[in-house]
Amino acid sequence: MAGDKLRFGVDLVTFFHPGFWGVDSHDAIVDHARAEPRAFWDKILDSVQASGVTGVELTFSPFNWQDAIKTYGSIGAFAAELTRRRLTLCSGFFAELEAAGDFAEPEAQRALIDKAERYADFLKACGSDIMVIGAPLRQTLGAQPVQFHDFDRAKVIADFLNRLGATLYARGVRLALHTEAHSVFAGARDVDLMMLLTDPAYVHMCPDTAHIIVAGSDPIQLVDRHHERMIIAHWKDAIGPMPADTPIDKHIHERHQPYFCGFGLGRVDWPAWIRLLRDRAYEGWAILELDAAPDPVRDIANGLTLVRQALLPTYR
Repeated sequence: MAGDKLRFGVDLVTFFHPGFWGVDSHDAIVDHARAEPRAFWDKILDSVQASGVTGVELTFSPFNWQDAIKTYGSIGAFAAELTRRRLTLCSGFFAELEAAGDFAEPEAQRALIDKAERYADFLKACGSDIMVIGAPLRQTLGAQPVQFHDFDRAKVIADFLNRLGATLYARGVRLALHTEAHSVFAGARDVDLMMLLTDPAYVHMCPDTAHIIVAGSDPIQLVDRHHERMIIAHWKDAIGPMPADTPIDKHIHERHQPYFCGFGLGRVDWPAWIRLLRDRAYEGWAILELDAAPDPVRDIANGLTLVRQALLPTYR
């Protein structure tokens, strides 16, 4: 059965829309999470359950693992809340690398590895074995002084990812590099380069179909070249690539959002995608991610219905 081979989950960034919380800004969502953490997390987990998916991917605060522990009191108590709703912690997103700046410095690398180790122990305790990791951001086109993403710079990043992947493996967790648009791991050339330089035993891949399109590449062709590295995937749609001179700064994720769209309404060739997964015998988690959806329960449920009715018959 296709349903046994593909398991569906959602990244909690899906719930980062002010309209879902009845507030007027992202800052107000954070304030609400801090003021009423139990009500905040209960609503999220109840909503995931109501949407019909069974997996949860944690992400940045106020949706991260430290927030979950603080809210429910312990790792075991959070795991029990998932179990009570028949949910599984499928993965956790590690965003620290993107914000680390020049992590070529040994001290910065030690700090990142320490954070990742603690996160890995949490994931393992909750039954998950996948940490999805965002890559460092690229530089805005034309910015000065120019920092080329060439072989030498890519090699420094790849060497660190190899060591991080080996560290996580020792704790029973696999590293999956996420194709985040405007990072050094999104466009076809950059993905090919990083896959070449990293050890496939320790560095895996989490393709995000929408981010690959926003980066100007074809997710079907790109993932097919590296399908054996994929251990989890974000299923998301996008209307097309962003301009080459898009400013890459702290607001880049907000700039992405207008380019994302409802499942099946963008440029992802979903019939080709499901044929690719079938032909390459992919089995694992499919994260139906929506960046900040105003009505996430409905949108996730509709996406799941579309997948089951229009795509899964092809996968069988």
